[in-house]
Amino acid sequence: MNKAAKPPVKPIVINTDGLFEKHKTIYARSVKGVFDNWRWVMVFFTQALFYGLCWIDWGGRQAVLFHLVERKFYILGMVFWPQDAIYLAVLLVISAYVLFLVTAVGGRLFCGYACPQTVYTELFMWIERKVEGERPARMKLDGQPMNARKLRLKLVKHLLWLLVALWTGVTFVGYFTPIKELIVSTVALTLGSWEIFWILFYAGFLYMMAGFMREQVCKYMCPYARFQGVMFDPDTLIITYDEARGEPRGLRKKGLDAQASPLGDCVDCGICVQVCPTGIDIRNGLQYECIACAACIDACDTVMDKVGFPRGLIRYSTENALAKHYASRDILGHLMRPRTILYTAILLLIMAATAWSLSARIPLKVDVLRDRSTLYREADDERIENVFTLHVMNTDDMAHRYAISANGIEGIEIAGEQIVEVPAATNQKFLIVTSVKNGAASKGSNKIFFDIRALNHDKIAVREKTTFFMP
Repeated sequence: MNKAAKPPVKPIVINTDGLFEKHKTIYARSVKGVFDNWRWVMVFFTQALFYGLCWIDWGGRQAVLFHLVERKFYILGMVFWPQDAIYLAVLLVISAYVLFLVTAVGGRLFCGYACPQTVYTELFMWIERKVEGERPARMKLDGQPMNARKLRLKLVKHLLWLLVALWTGVTFVGYFTPIKELIVSTVALTLGSWEIFWILFYAGFLYMMAGFMREQVCKYMCPYARFQGVMFDPDTLIITYDEARGEPRGLRKKGLDAQASPLGDCVDCGICVQVCPTGIDIRNGLQYECIACAACIDACDTVMDKVGFPRGLIRYSTENALAKHYASRDILGHLMRPRTILYTAILLLIMAATAWSLSARIPLKVDVLRDRSTLYREADDERIENVFTLHVMNTDDMAHRYAISANGIEGIEIAGEQIVEVPAATNQKFLIVTSVKNGAASKGSNKIFFDIRALNHDKIAVREKTTFFMP
């Protein structure tokens, strides 16, 4: 008997069209206005700080230097050691609270004005516009087949991008290797392997992120865009489109009575979409791709001026302000609410505690290590000796002479030199021999203290506890 033929197995086809959006090149149109001016102010400020701070000297050394080889951080005259890692944790906490506060008050203002991705994308787009022209010219150029003119423009643009990226990479490494030494080594072609790696690594990522990926970093890579929703509330300032005023959209002649027309104020020109660096339409409501750069506000205000309508169709506002028609004073009044007050109070408290800790910080650290070879030894004069190694770290930016003394056991003495000198921002080890009379203390371990005090500054003093062994 013949078995029934089995039906052919159909392959499973998975439609991936909806998983990832096909990338489309965004040709952002340039825009002029109040918020564009503020963006460029922030570009100049952040880049002057980044490119210039490493060249400033402070007390004979680089003002800001995270010297990994020496394992010391120099920040405006203060010297931090690996033992000061607590300040790094505090800095991260302060940064987090600043981000929380700014987000609760003004949404993604950091993204739109100070984020490195935004700042360098703005720089690269400026170079692109200067070389290839405005939005229509760039679109036309990219639509053409390769020719001599197109090749020349593309080469010039990418060469300028690479120069900016490489100089940024050199500057970045200049915060970890003294920048002047780094430049000399670069010119002499004697850079170390790790310096070459990080210069090229940082430059390569900047070239790729700001030159090619741009809005994709904000849309797919940055986690901030994903969790901003839980940090917003109805009183958070965001970029908003006044739908009640703007709809229905449509072209209308300048000077036409707005009350007599069935159309809203939005003339549906689409310029707000053309200027958006992430390519969204803000008229569709708040979207996670929006970086709050306010380019659409400048563009819309310019159009409103041309057609004779009031500004503010697209503006910074809040959900409650749109729904309840708040005035500007009411919006500002609602910015100070329990959430923002709590963030501000915690932030000020942490910053005040950090400032007090830094001001009261003693620029001296001492570690006491016992001689591990022998617990004690008996000298010729029958005194009992213990040997210690004092690791003295002068974290100040000037040299100090220190007096070393011991106490805790009656008659304890230090043999040899009791005055030591340690240069600025260095550490040295000193062998210290202490002795007491036999029988001056109980058998076994006895608590003693080393006092290390700067001779030229009474407040620079440290007391360290250790143990003295008796037979």
